[in-house]
Amino acid sequence: MKAVRYLTLLWYVGRQMGWRYVLFRMGYWLQTKTGLLKLRFPKRATNHSFISIWEWRDHKPRFLFDTHKLNVRRNESLDSLEWRVLQIRAGRFRYFSSQWFEMADWHTNPITGYRYDVNEHWSQVNDFSVKAGDIKYVWEKSRFTFLYDLIRYDYHFWEDQSEMVFELMTDWIDKNPVNCGPNWKCSQEIALRVLNWTFALHYYRLSGTLNQALLDKILCSIYDQMRHVAGNIRFSEIAVRNNHILTEALGLFATGTIFPCFPTSGRWKKQGKHLFEREIVSQITSDGTYLQFSMNYHRLVVQLMTCGIRLAKLQHSPMCEGVYTRARASLTFLRTCQNDENGHLPNYGNNDGALFFPLTECSFRDFRPQLAALANVLGVDLGYQTGDWTEELLWLTGDRNADASTLEPTIKPLSVFEKGGYHVIRDSNTITFLRCGKYYSRPFQADNNHLDIWIDGRNILRDAGTWLYNADDESMRYFSGTSAHNTVMIDDFDQMQKQHRFIWTHWIKNAKGAAGISGDEFWIEAEFEGFRHVGKGIVHKRRVVKKVGQPHWTIEDRVLNVPRGMRIRQLWHPDKAFLRDFQISAVDECGEEIPMTVKKGWYSKVYGEKVECNALVFETAECYVQTVIKAY
Repeated sequence: MKAVRYLTLLWYVGRQMGWRYVLFRMGYWLQTKTGLLKLRFPKRATNHSFISIWEWRDHKPRFLFDTHKLNVRRNESLDSLEWRVLQIRAGRFRYFSSQWFEMADWHTNPITGYRYDVNEHWSQVNDFSVKAGDIKYVWEKSRFTFLYDLIRYDYHFWEDQSEMVFELMTDWIDKNPVNCGPNWKCSQEIALRVLNWTFALHYYRLSGTLNQALLDKILCSIYDQMRHVAGNIRFSEIAVRNNHILTEALGLFATGTIFPCFPTSGRWKKQGKHLFEREIVSQITSDGTYLQFSMNYHRLVVQLMTCGIRLAKLQHSPMCEGVYTRARASLTFLRTCQNDENGHLPNYGNNDGALFFPLTECSFRDFRPQLAALANVLGVDLGYQTGDWTEELLWLTGDRNADASTLEPTIKPLSVFEKGGYHVIRDSNTITFLRCGKYYSRPFQADNNHLDIWIDGRNILRDAGTWLYNADDESMRYFSGTSAHNTVMIDDFDQMQKQHRFIWTHWIKNAKGAAGISGDEFWIEAEFEGFRHVGKGIVHKRRVVKKVGQPHWTIEDRVLNVPRGMRIRQLWHPDKAFLRDFQISAVDECGEEIPMTVKKGWYSKVYGEKVECNALVFETAECYVQTVIKAY
């Protein structure tokens, strides 16, 4: 039976992901088991002087910023920045923008206390060990995003941090032998680390702390790390193909551009730029939506596009027009979904807490710094005016673009992004957000017809978030499954069938939606065929009506072809004060009231943290539920 189950899963994966993917993964598994990956990625460090310290100081690469022309207004009153730097000096580091841990080494998970073997070849590291816990808690410190706090503190407070920056970098090099341990496991993590080191190395290019021996050590490590990325990039191209390949491609392009002293720089520069252009055009649809169906991952891609477009332009070799088109479309989509009060977007899709280049004091959920930086590169004005979010664009893109034009097309009251399946109503300080779409790439959450509602910057009906990527099965299923979203379940079944970790079968392939305005009402109608592991021809139809100028919504759910004896459950995940400020009630098709049940749910605002909260459920044996939500 076990063999039949695995063969069935293999058949579904092959049909959905493609047989090229299956064959590649099988071949990669064989390379791991036979030790071929150990031969391809030897434990051998480079020991070479690529460039003299004098040549390095005379070399003036066109980078994201020019230290001598940086137009960021210095501000010695940034108390929160000063506090974070004091924590770093004390050996405490921030994880996922919210949690702080005292961590002296680079290999210990601060949650479980598990320490990885630093001498084990990376191909033998188990990144989904139950005992070790979520490996992202090890990778987070080794990303070196804390360097931006040190550099910004150096700049704003006129206090040289080069000694600490280089001490941390060399300590990592000494404690992480080439191709050994968990921090060599993921090529995206390596590429991101190199991008962050490059930022720091450029800022301290003329520092007296930087001598020949130190420069040689850092450049040799960068070279070895990017050799690993280049040698393993086919894995991200075929087996992952999402924001990972984009990060790695940008890493190759940036390294090849900024470090021409490496013998492979020309090839890396050309390969990285080609891959980046190809994948941006492929992964972002023409309507600006992203293949991972995740707001936070889309933001990461926005950051990568900002740096990629800026670097290429500085080298007088601009990215292809397709990258510019997708970048502008991304701005339109994300700005449409963004509330004006605090810059937040729905916490929709997977959110692993990543924020690659934190260069402001804005909160993690505020997307204005990243969108403003990309907009500045493109010559677009998003209407943000001036605020804390502008610092990032000055670091990454130079001065504010005085010729920027208003975003075209203008953000509309009613928007439909057909390729992504997103429908957005913006009316009187409210945002009504619904997604109903088909999957043309690997889905991460079973959340079709999820409805997010915002009023005055407050997310009154929300997505439950992500929490962790390596947790117990029950929690993993909850956060990635239908039960963590404002939609409908049949009994306890998800819309698709959950398999191992990130694998879903019975992908939703038939979905459609429309939106409009009739009289004094906005409306969205969406439907999809799902629950194929439960029964044939099951269709969930949802109609949302929003009264113009009023905090009043009517939601009608109809589920067709529900198997006999099964019940439908309409789910809502409100904020803490929802029942105090809003009324919610439901009736069936005959007008009979459906009683509301308050059950235990979970909410994860940021990665790694979850809190218990209420989940509201309307359950019926019928196929129809009409729900009214309005303010008191």
